[in-house]
Amino acid sequence: MSRRRRPNVRLEPPPPWRARAVLAVFGVFAVVLGARAFDLQVLDRQFLVEEGTKRHVRTVDVPAGRGAIRDRRGEPLALSAPTESVWAVPSAVLEAPERLSALAGRLETGVADLREKLNRHRDRQFLYLRRQLSPAQARHVMDLDMPGIFLQREYRRYYPAGEAAAQLVGLTDIDGRGQEGLELALDESLHGESGSRRVIKDRLGRVVEDLAQFTPPQAGRDIRLTVDLRLQYLAYRELKAAVTQNEAKAGVVVMLDPASGEVLAMASYPSFNPNSRSSIPTGGLRNRAVTDIFEPGSTIKPLMIARALDSGVFSTASTIDTEGGSFRVGRLTVRDFRDYGDVDFARLLAKSSNVGAAKVGLELGAEALWEAYRDFGLGDMTGIGFPGERYGVLRDFYQWGDIATATAAYGYGVSVTALQLTRAYAAIAADGRLHPLSLVATDIDAAGPDLRERQVVDPATARTVRDLLRGVVAPEGTATRADVAGYDIAGKTGTVRKVDADGYDHKRHQALFVGMAPADEPRLVTLVMIDEPRDGDYYGGAVAAPVFARIMRDALRTLRVPPSEPAMLTADAGREEAS
Repeated sequence: MSRRRRPNVRLEPPPPWRARAVLAVFGVFAVVLGARAFDLQVLDRQFLVEEGTKRHVRTVDVPAGRGAIRDRRGEPLALSAPTESVWAVPSAVLEAPERLSALAGRLETGVADLREKLNRHRDRQFLYLRRQLSPAQARHVMDLDMPGIFLQREYRRYYPAGEAAAQLVGLTDIDGRGQEGLELALDESLHGESGSRRVIKDRLGRVVEDLAQFTPPQAGRDIRLTVDLRLQYLAYRELKAAVTQNEAKAGVVVMLDPASGEVLAMASYPSFNPNSRSSIPTGGLRNRAVTDIFEPGSTIKPLMIARALDSGVFSTASTIDTEGGSFRVGRLTVRDFRDYGDVDFARLLAKSSNVGAAKVGLELGAEALWEAYRDFGLGDMTGIGFPGERYGVLRDFYQWGDIATATAAYGYGVSVTALQLTRAYAAIAADGRLHPLSLVATDIDAAGPDLRERQVVDPATARTVRDLLRGVVAPEGTATRADVAGYDIAGKTGTVRKVDADGYDHKRHQALFVGMAPADEPRLVTLVMIDEPRDGDYYGGAVAAPVFARIMRDALRTLRVPPSEPAMLTADAGREEAS
């Protein structure tokens, strides 16, 4: 079979214009590329610089140390210590899956949890794995030399006073911002200003070069309080023991310097360990001295007596018929513990006669009684600037009838905070001068109201009331257990029924004692309140007064206040040694 022969075909060369057209296209492309390169490299060079900077140059925060909180003698209440936090670039860590187990062990977490966390945030360039490790723990992690794992310097807050000052000092969050107490109130001054530095990082987030731009951090300001840690410790110690012994719900102690309005101690129980956040109980953060309000009961009577004497309507020689211990006001029957007969003001306070107080209050009238309490600072802020401070309850007098006036005279229908009531007694101790209270000794604004000190009763009247209050601690008074050997004590008991949905509960009480020493020229005013004692006694004289005595005994000796009766004190010391 013969193969067909293909005819000879002559191929024509492409036309010259086609080659020229292709060359022209490439030429134009080259010119455009060159022009764009010239534009970027010469005319608009900043654009490339900025784009490169976005991918490599970073601003790194340099944390500032938080200021310390110290007591009036310089003892630390809150300090910041440097720590290290471990962070990661998740994608880089996941490139070495065989080392995740070792990393998880040193971070004290599960391997599966760590892997899941890294995968969930794979696209991020920064992820905290563990915050605030000690330097030794951080070195242990970094010894793995694992890709994508880095350290960042931070600060952790420590509270040397522990639970004794926990509600007072408060807490910060993990980022060093105040959350409770004075840490919150003074956060702006304590926090400081973070610094910054410009660095070049590689794709894994590692710093490869420090640039010259550096802004140093400004450390937070140290703050000195008026509180004396020695007094705070002993107040908390005695309060905790008393709440435990009496199987009570809670308790509060407030101690003031009446001459200045400075808070020397403010303890609340139950408390918590601020160095272990997992131990904070429900409600443990609450500083009951400023957030809890209660009816003051008989502890309000000295304030009324002071106004009664100041008014000129009554004198220390005035007597009140207690009606056999029972007095009818409308549908209310006011009762005394027993028939005290005719009482003067000294006996009225010593025996805590409700009938006598109600009669004095009604004689003064609603407006005068309301003004007296208002002048002593009830129903008002104290000037302390503490977060969560409450006003209390003092209804306008035009809402009072005879019943409300009578009950207000012996401390019901009016609600106060422990701090307000202590401040009112401090005015009696300061010859009738009511001071705004202070917690901060340095010139820091604690965000409190701008209050002015004022004269609320005549100085002679205040001294008279102090003299009358001595009788409460005398053998015939309700607070013999508040006596402190060697010192003249003036004070008043209170036993208050608590309110529930059905009215006053005869089984739930608050035991109160507020007193001062030495009575002639008081250096200290202290309030003790035990909430719901359940182990037998619940009277202020039996429960709160002994706590006051122990606190004041140690506080007066700590401050080296000379005794009123040196011979008695020496004899008492001899008996202690002999026993």
